[in-house]
Amino acid sequence: MRFRSLATYFSIVIILFLAFSDTKAQENKSAFDFLNLPTSSHSMALGGKNISLIEDDASLVFQNPALMSSVSNKTLNFNFLTYMQGSKAGSISYVQAHKDRGSWGTMAQFVGYGDIIGLNQEGIYEGNLSGLDLNLGVGYSYLLSDQWVGGVTGKFIYSNYAGYSSIALAVDLGVNYFNPDNDFSFSAVAANLGGQVSAFGEIGESLPIDLQLGVSKGLKHLPLRLHLMFYDMFHWGKYYYAPDKESGGFQIFMNHLNLGADLSLYQDRLWIALGYNFRRAQEMKAGGSSHAAGLTLGAGINIKKIKCGVAYGNYHAGAPTLSFTIAYSFAKEAKAVKNNAINTNNNTPQTE
Repeated sequence: MRFRSLATYFSIVIILFLAFSDTKAQENKSAFDFLNLPTSSHSMALGGKNISLIEDDASLVFQNPALMSSVSNKTLNFNFLTYMQGSKAGSISYVQAHKDRGSWGTMAQFVGYGDIIGLNQEGIYEGNLSGLDLNLGVGYSYLLSDQWVGGVTGKFIYSNYAGYSSIALAVDLGVNYFNPDNDFSFSAVAANLGGQVSAFGEIGESLPIDLQLGVSKGLKHLPLRLHLMFYDMFHWGKYYYAPDKESGGFQIFMNHLNLGADLSLYQDRLWIALGYNFRRAQEMKAGGSSHAAGLTLGAGINIKKIKCGVAYGNYHAGAPTLSFTIAYSFAKEAKAVKNNAINTNNNTPQTE
């Protein structure tokens, strides 16, 4: 789909948000919270969330569909996440160039909770139960100009716990501005705009609708980028985040902030990243886990068409979470630039 101006794209974002969002449920906890789990080792290392990171990384399209334009043609990406004991979590994504200025992608995210012992009200064993969360998506990005990219992803979301299931449909909308001259990137994303088609019971629940703003800036004389992101910007109620109900406005504000920094070495073939998520730090401390709460770190290596990464963070009190990412580009030649908006031709491969 060709957008004639950036104003037209933003108008579509606003219209779709008003059509899909449920403002009555904005201060309530949502179903399908697994959508907030990390799907990229690089973004997880930067605090868990990042929508403005310009990298040849197909796993970033889960967080901002506009970032598909930065991914090499015909790239397949796998991500595995160590989550709660007995569970398995991961994602897969594929991105391919389309005509002169477009890219399309498909993606899937899953969390399997393994076997759960089923007991009735009297405590009698009645067999094992299982749980599954699934997110399937198809996305498209388009170069609006040499520096602006817009993207959209449609998602089918399914959850089943012990025979009770729910289905939802949602849309992610994203836009990215990137200036390669000063290595500055700005993104805005409206995520999970939609609702349940079928609920677990008689009462429906809202999706984790999320308005996000992110900025990334590279330093002039160092191969270092700094990242700042605001997320979950519809939820400012005092009791929504804070386990301690005496928390003031400053703590509520910090619960929306994610910070990160990454260092690129050996001509961008190695990256090392560090991040901090203030909300997760508070939640982990409230849950009894204060060890490195909120802190994330990771590293990755790029060897021609193969890219690998690993990251560490805390997502529940039981044990630390590790993310492993591996990607491969099936294109004949790999991309050397960080954003194909630089060339304004998505089908022109760049040699290394």
